Amino acid sequence: MTFLARVASSPLAVWVVFVLVHLWLGVLNLRPEGLPMGDVTYTYKFWVEQSLTNDYTVGIDGGFVYPIVALVPMYAAWIFGPELYGNTWLALVFLLNAVAFGVLTGWGFRRDRIGAAWWWVAFLLLLGPIALGRIDSITIPIAIIAVLILASRPGAAGVLLALVTWTKVWPAALLAAIVVATRHRLTVIWASVAVSAGVIGVALLYGSGTNVFSFFTQQAGRGLQVEAPISTVWLWLAKAGVPDTFVYYDQGILTYQIQGAGTDAASQIMTPVLAVVAVVVVLTGLFATWRGASAAHVLPPLALALVTTLIAFNKVGSPQFVSWLAVPIVLGIVTARIAGGVSFTVPAALVLTIAGLTQVLYPYLYPYLLGLDTLLLIAITLRNALYFVLLAWALFTLFNLEPADTEPDDEPLAVDADDSVWPFGAAERGKL
Repeated sequence: MTFLARVASSPLAVWVVFVLVHLWLGVLNLRPEGLPMGDVTYTYKFWVEQSLTNDYTVGIDGGFVYPIVALVPMYAAWIFGPELYGNTWLALVFLLNAVAFGVLTGWGFRRDRIGAAWWWVAFLLLLGPIALGRIDSITIPIAIIAVLILASRPGAAGVLLALVTWTKVWPAALLAAIVVATRHRLTVIWASVAVSAGVIGVALLYGSGTNVFSFFTQQAGRGLQVEAPISTVWLWLAKAGVPDTFVYYDQGILTYQIQGAGTDAASQIMTPVLAVVAVVVVLTGLFATWRGASAAHVLPPLALALVTTLIAFNKVGSPQFVSWLAVPIVLGIVTARIAGGVSFTVPAALVLTIAGLTQVLYPYLYPYLLGLDTLLLIAITLRNALYFVLLAWALFTLFNLEPADTEPDDEPLAVDADDSVWPFGAAERGKL
C-alpha cells in the first residue's frame, strides 16, 4: 500500500484534516474581508441582545424569519458575552460537527465510512466560511447524526430531525423521504409530532401566540434573491442593459434581489411550483417503493431529490443552502458502501463542484456578482444549472431502481456482519 493510500485509509489522518479545515474556516470567518459571518455577528447577535436588554424576543413578541428553536443556538453563542459571540458560535458549530464526524467514523473504528468522512471534509473546505457561519450550520451535523442512526434508533432520529426542522425548515425534506421510503415512518412521525407539540407549547407559554408560526409568512412577500436559480435569467438581462432590470438591496429582508419585467410574477409562482415539483418527487419515490425497491436503495436518492428541489425551485438562493446537500450525499455514500445501494459517485462529484462554485461567488467576490461581472455570471449560471442536473440524476435513479431480492421492509440500511456497523452495536441494529 502506498503512502497516500495509507493516509487516505487512516482514521487519524481524516480527523486531523477535519480539525485543520475547521481552523482554516474559522480564521476566514473571523477576518473582516467579505464579512462572511455578518448574519451571526450582526443579525443573530442583535436579536439576542434585543431580547436580553429590551425585553423583545423575535418569534415571541413579534414575527421571526426562522422557526423558534433557532433562538437556542443564538442564545448559546452569548454564553461568553457579546465580545466573543462570533468565536463562541464557531466553537459551537465545531463541537456539533465533531460529534457528527464521530458518529460517521465510529469514532475512528469505522473504516468502511472513511470515504464519506473524506468527502464531508472536502465539501466543507470547498464551500468555504459560509459552511460554519449561518444557522444552517447548526442543523447539518444534527441531521447527519439522525440519518446515520435511523435504522437503529428511529425514534431518536425523528426527534433530532424535528428539532432541526424547528430550527430551519429544510430538514422537513428528510422527514418526508423517511416517511415515504422506510418502515419506521410511524415512529418518526410520532416522534416529530411530540417534539412539535412541545416546541409550540413552550412558545405559547412564553406568550408567542401566532408568532410561533410567523416563519411561514415572513418570507412570503419577498422578491427574487440574486443567487436563486430562477433569478439567473434576469441577471443576464440586467447585464445586457434591458431597461428597468437591476439588482437592488431590500431593506426589509436585508438581502440583494433582482427586479425586472416578470420578476414579481415569478416570485409569486415559485412557491407553488416548488410544491408541485416536491409532490412529483414524492410520487416518484412512492413508485420506486411500490415496485419493490428496498428502503436502503430508495431513501438516499429520494432525500437528495427533495433537498435539491428545495434549492432549485426556491426564490431564495442563499449560499448556505448548498450545505443542506451534505446530508443526503453522506447518507448515499455510506449506504452504497455498506448496503450495496446506488453508487453516489456522480452526485458526490456534482455537489463538490457546486460547493466550489458557491465559494467563488460568496463571500469574497460577491460584490462583483452584484456588479454583474461576466465571469461571475458564468459561474452562477453553471452552479445553478448543476442543481437541475443533480435533481435529474436523483429522479432518474429513483425511477430505475430494481425490485429488491428480499421484501423491501426486511432490508436494513446497512447490512454488515461486523458488530460495529451501528454505533450502538449489533444487538440494537435496526432496519429501515
